[in-house]
Amino acid sequence: MSSLLWGSWMPSVVGLLEQRELGARRRVDELREEADRVQAELAVAEREWQEWAIARSKVGEVLAPESETEQDHTRVDQAAPTAEGRGGTAPQAPQAAKPKAQVPMWREGLDWSALSVDYQRILQLGADQVRLGQGPVTCQEMAAAFGMDVVPARVEALRSKAKRLVARGWLAEPAPGRFTPARGVARPGGGS
Repeated sequence: MSSLLWGSWMPSVVGLLEQRELGARRRVDELREEADRVQAELAVAEREWQEWAIARSKVGEVLAPESETEQDHTRVDQAAPTAEGRGGTAPQAPQAAKPKAQVPMWREGLDWSALSVDYQRILQLGADQVRLGQGPVTCQEMAAAFGMDVVPARVEALRSKAKRLVARGWLAEPAPGRFTPARGVARPGGGS
């Protein structure tokens, strides 16, 4: 008799467990779909944000006095007006090193002193992150570390500088938006 009772009870428990499992699996599937949708929306929003930041930077270049535009055409500080939030005006920050704003291509034996103070600060922060085992640094983290407001204009200005350092071989970008000193880049004073 007990086996008869056990046999009738067993399928209903298994059935209940299967229903719960199916419900949990459906919930996971729904959440995955929602996460995919949010990720896609985030990618579109980030792209739009970047496009607006680039557009504002370009307008700042166009509105800059012609003599300044000619002198600064190859300079990285083209994004500096964006960083200060004043399109077409030169930044007033004492750390903006105008005379050495060009970023030379990195080559063996070239140390950080070849860069302006702004670029050296980016490299130093990246090196500090590596030294502390914290991995690559984001532009938002850079802005916060430099005491800037973490707002799109400042973050985009830093991203522009970081991307220039990547293009010139000073920084590496192991993951999108994450920067670290490139292998072999010498620290100030010639150390690596």
